[in-house]
Amino acid sequence: MSKNNKLNRSIWILAIAIASGILVFYKFHGTSSSDKAKLPEKTALAVEGLQPKMQEWPVRLVMNGSISSWQEAQVSAEIGGLRIKEVLVDVGSEVKRGQDLVLLADETVLADLHKQEATVARDEASLAEAKSNADRARDIKESGALSTQQINQYLIAEETAKANLALSQAELENQRIRLRQTHVTAADDGIISSRTANLGNVVAAGSELFRLIRQGRIEWRGEVNSQQLAMIRKGQKVELVLPDNRHISGVVRITAPTVDANTRNSLVYVDLDKHAAQPGMYAQGSIEIGSKQALSVPQSALVLRDGRSYLYELDLSSNTHGNQVFRVIQRSVTTGRRLGDLVEIVEGIRAESTFVASGGAFLNDGDWVTLVSSDGGAR
Repeated sequence: MSKNNKLNRSIWILAIAIASGILVFYKFHGTSSSDKAKLPEKTALAVEGLQPKMQEWPVRLVMNGSISSWQEAQVSAEIGGLRIKEVLVDVGSEVKRGQDLVLLADETVLADLHKQEATVARDEASLAEAKSNADRARDIKESGALSTQQINQYLIAEETAKANLALSQAELENQRIRLRQTHVTAADDGIISSRTANLGNVVAAGSELFRLIRQGRIEWRGEVNSQQLAMIRKGQKVELVLPDNRHISGVVRITAPTVDANTRNSLVYVDLDKHAAQPGMYAQGSIEIGSKQALSVPQSALVLRDGRSYLYELDLSSNTHGNQVFRVIQRSVTTGRRLGDLVEIVEGIRAESTFVASGGAFLNDGDWVTLVSSDGGAR
């Protein structure tokens, strides 16, 4: 190849390179300085977008309180000085009204009973004799065979014998009652909640042996202020969350007729199903008192930092190149009610805005993200 041809070829190659460089320069440097600033070299995250939803949500009144027995009956010994011979039930036992719970040693009571039965028999015989004498005295009263004083003595002896018999019969009934009292029985149907009776103990009259949850009924007693109290009605359904995260339901039975002068709170009594929970538990309850619209987002969209809640909004105006790259704006929001995995946003956002659906914990204000859900709609 001649020297001129080589020179011409080199000139053409150089010209093509210069033209290509000019095209690249205008392509990448022909935009304004503000556009160059908006074009990131790399996005922080690939995200999906969502829009808040406006929905009708129930309005719930939230309260705290403890679960208690509806009524607790105390079972005590009615007779003293006797030894516990047998304990028939324990804590947790379900019992029926009149069922034997404790048997007391009854030897001395039986001996007193037999002694009194003998006394009654003696007084009955005495009355029979006195009545016979009084009848004879009445028969011969008009004949003058007996003086008025003697007749009166026979009649008085008859009345005295009747009184003695009545007294001994009353004492016999008392001994029979004492014998029945050696059987300590349940005052009502229910569940034994505590026991102090132990085999061999000598009981005193009136000493507590058991406590009984009457009819096995339990209730939740929620604390409310005066304003909340006015919203609660008998028959309303209450949802309770127990310490183990179990959910149970109950029905408002009654509200307290007074407000505590110190706390300015009152109590709501809520009937619960038997065996639904154990008395003494502390639980949170809620009552649905109406409905109200809520602007909500999924819990996954919220980011909690320094005790405040944030959402990351997609700055739609930052997308100037027709791709799916957006700058995010950190929005501080105020949250309200919760329903499932949805959270109400009370203030801080507009309903028509689009937000990062999840992964906000990895973002900062001003980061660039790639939107992988092209419609930008709510999930």
